[in-house]
Amino acid sequence: MPSGSPLLVTLCTYNERANLPELVPAILDQAPEAHVLVVDDNSPDGTGALADELAARDSRVRVLHRPAKEGLGVATVAGFRHALEHGYELVLNMDADFSHPPETIPALVAAAGRVDVAVGSRYVEGGGVVGWGPQRHAMSRAINTYARVVLGLSTRDNSGSFRCYRADALRRSGLDRIRSRGYAIQEELLYRCRQAGCTFEEVPFVFKDRTRGESKISIRDGLSALWVLASLRLRK
Repeated sequence: MPSGSPLLVTLCTYNERANLPELVPAILDQAPEAHVLVVDDNSPDGTGALADELAARDSRVRVLHRPAKEGLGVATVAGFRHALEHGYELVLNMDADFSHPPETIPALVAAAGRVDVAVGSRYVEGGGVVGWGPQRHAMSRAINTYARVVLGLSTRDNSGSFRCYRADALRRSGLDRIRSRGYAIQEELLYRCRQAGCTFEEVPFVFKDRTRGESKISIRDGLSALWVLASLRLRK
C-alpha cells in the first residue's frame, strides 16, 4: 500500500517521553515531506501513549506498539518491515535522544540519492563526538575496528544507527536473515548490505551524548555485540 511519502524516519523508543515532544517536530521541520514512525517497546514511562497523542495531532506521525522490550535489533527490523510493507522509498533510522542532529537529515537523504546506504558518521572528517568519557570512546573505537576487520566493512562508523537506506537495499539485504537482537544490528545491517552489493557513503555529523533520560548501552551490550559479529564471520 503506497504511503504517500517517499521517506520514513524510524525512532525505536524505550522510555523516551522526555525527548519525543521536541524531537518529532524537529525532524519534520527538516523533512516536511517525511513520515515519522515511533516504534515503542511498551515503555513504562508512557512514551507510547505520548506518541499516540503526537500522531493524533499530526497525520505524518505513526506509532508501532510492540508488546515488550525484545532488543534494539528486533525493534529496528520491525520498523524496516513497516517501511517496506507501506511502500516507502527511503528509510532513515535515528536515535530518539537528540544524539543524532535532525539538521543532518537533508544531507543523509541527499546522499541516499547517490548510493544505497548513507551512513551518518562520527569518524570521518567533519564528524565527532561530544560528551563521552574515555571508556565509551574506547569501547566505540574497538567495536568499529573489530567490525571492519572481522566483517570486511570499509565504512568507518559501523556501530551508529543514524543512516538512510534505500528500500531496495533493505530488500536485497534479506531482513529475514538478521540474527542480531541487540546493538550488533547496526554492524550486521551493513554486513548484509555489503553482501548484497550495496554502495555506501559516509556523511559526517557530530554526536552529542544525551542530556535527558538514561543511556541503554552497557559494557555487557558491547561484549555481546562482539560475539554476534564473530558468529557472523564464522557462519560466513
